[in-house]
Amino acid sequence: MSFVVQPAQAHSPSSLGSPSLSSESSHSGKSLRSVAPRYLRIGTAVAGGGHHVDQPYPDPFTYDKPYRKVLAKEFNSASPENQMKWEFIHPERNRYNFGPADAIVRFARENGQVVRGHTLLWHSQNPAWLNEGTFTKAELRQILKSHIFTVVGRYKGKIQQWDVANEIFNENGEYRQENIWIRELGPGIIADAFRWAHEADPRAKLFLNDYGVEWPGVKVDAYEALAKQLLAQRVPLHGFASQAHLSMRYGAPDQLAGVLQRFDNLGLETAITELDVRMDLPEGGVPTAEQLTTQATYYKTVLDACLAVDSCHSFTIWGFTDKYSWVPVFFPTEGAATVMWDDFTRKPAYYTLRDTLARALR
Repeated sequence: MSFVVQPAQAHSPSSLGSPSLSSESSHSGKSLRSVAPRYLRIGTAVAGGGHHVDQPYPDPFTYDKPYRKVLAKEFNSASPENQMKWEFIHPERNRYNFGPADAIVRFARENGQVVRGHTLLWHSQNPAWLNEGTFTKAELRQILKSHIFTVVGRYKGKIQQWDVANEIFNENGEYRQENIWIRELGPGIIADAFRWAHEADPRAKLFLNDYGVEWPGVKVDAYEALAKQLLAQRVPLHGFASQAHLSMRYGAPDQLAGVLQRFDNLGLETAITELDVRMDLPEGGVPTAEQLTTQATYYKTVLDACLAVDSCHSFTIWGFTDKYSWVPVFFPTEGAATVMWDDFTRKPAYYTLRDTLARALR
């Protein structure tokens, strides 16, 4: 797949990204992880792989030292953005590429961070050898089983949570037929994937994960029904996660707490796993002060939802700097989706998150 490379945007952080005086004076110099309740992990995606390979910069995590410094200071949970996805970690049938993922896990351990593994069963970013290969059902089943045991087993005891089944339903609440595993092996393969992952690492928490589940609807209904079914079958399902990739073209997800509570009621953990808030940029590419204020309210709405649900113990934003955001690559007219500018200065959304975390019950 080819991607459109977006030119770097010229921002004016000093005029657009300054916090309120109360935010600055109350928590100046403190990080997100330092003010958060102890039970809540504050995470980010670790930039690398995927679309980054086609961009005019070296691998961010490997070569950008200021980036790693912010990553270590602000967050106590790390999610490999692409480095554990099939096409990157398993590029050939008989070859794995563990180096980048190993580096992230090592970095996390050195900096007091947990790791969220992402992802084991998905319809997207699969390698050509898998998508274009001709396999019997038995062979395909064994390929998935071997991959899960190899990858999860390698990081046994080092991954807190795994996104086992990612984006398995379409917007109509039906199983995605573009998912090779579901299409060829049937929905029952989902339960098998959870069982294999649990066998490979009994301590890791295993999650369903998807976007578009921030409001009640048929997609959430489908996940609730599946969760009930898996639990009834004693499948080791431990949690349900909302990605929360949001656009300011649509309203803030003010019913998210209710969605998460439905899964809490089933005895599952819940999480926010991939939060960002993109916007339509004015000519020149610089958001207005009003847009930045609105963006901050979206971030707060999602954090408030997590804080309101007892089982929500993990809150992850999908990258923290616009410099490496996936959004402009896939949504060319939208951008500025993260909480920091290209030079890591903070936007209003960052200070809103920090203030909200600091006020949360500890």
